[in-house]
Amino acid sequence: MNKITKIDIITRPSMIEDLKEALNEIGITGMTFTNVLGCGLQKGKTEFYRGTEYAIDLLPKSRVEIVVCEVPVEKVVETAKRVLRTGEVGDGKIFIYPVENVIKIRTGEEGVAAL
Repeated sequence: MNKITKIDIITRPSMIEDLKEALNEIGITGMTFTNVLGCGLQKGKTEFYRGTEYAIDLLPKSRVEIVVCEVPVEKVVETAKRVLRTGEVGDGKIFIYPVENVIKIRTGEEGVAAL
């Protein structure tokens, strides 16, 4: 059985369209997008609403989940880094996990065939 890997990319919501297009170009057709909230080095920001100062500790981010076996993980990671890197705090993170198995519910297929 081929090695199956899950890649989670967390980045700015404004970068999602560029990332989606770049991933399509390298052969990634299936992805899951989620709007999430998070904090890291940015530590949020302070804003004013009707003259009152308040802190926004959790910033909006987007999470892209991809499961690959045919396209090399390194190619996906390099593409994401090329598209998403601005050099500023908040560019995001990439997490890579091994996947034990995939099962397509409709047909019962398992492994690579289920992707």
